[in-house]
Amino acid sequence: MKRHSAIVTLAASALAIGVFSKAAAQAAQDVVGTWEWVSVENTASDGAITHPFGPKPGGYLMFDRSGRFFWLITRPNRLKFASGRRDQGTADENKATVQGSLAYAGTYAIEDRILIMKIEASTYPNEEGAEQERAFTLSGDDLSWRNPTVSTGASGVARLRRLK
Repeated sequence: MKRHSAIVTLAASALAIGVFSKAAAQAAQDVVGTWEWVSVENTASDGAITHPFGPKPGGYLMFDRSGRFFWLITRPNRLKFASGRRDQGTADENKATVQGSLAYAGTYAIEDRILIMKIEASTYPNEEGAEQERAFTLSGDDLSWRNPTVSTGASGVARLRRLK
């Protein structure tokens, strides 16, 4: 009887693991595609709210089926470099570019509705090699998350919409 009970317990455990793995895989499959930024709102420790990429950010977040992602977000209407050359920006032009854009690339996974991004390359070098986690909500073609520790020291909420 003990052997039968152990087999039943083992089978139930395997079934449960399989169900949870399928649920996690399904969630990862659900984010595959190209997403456009709808909004990013940061809240500083003093309660001040900012929109670091403006009221309607530019750029995309892409997730592929192999577990890789690419993220580009920009503030619209950034001033063009007077020199017309990326490598000859003034201090003010370079500062505005850094403060008005952010790109990441790396791998991602989803576990229990947590998006885990391992950053391999970034326009903000301090994030290279970092692993970021975000609890997310996916409702149809709307994706949102709260980020408790954005690179500016505030907390943030991002909203994206899937491109069709």
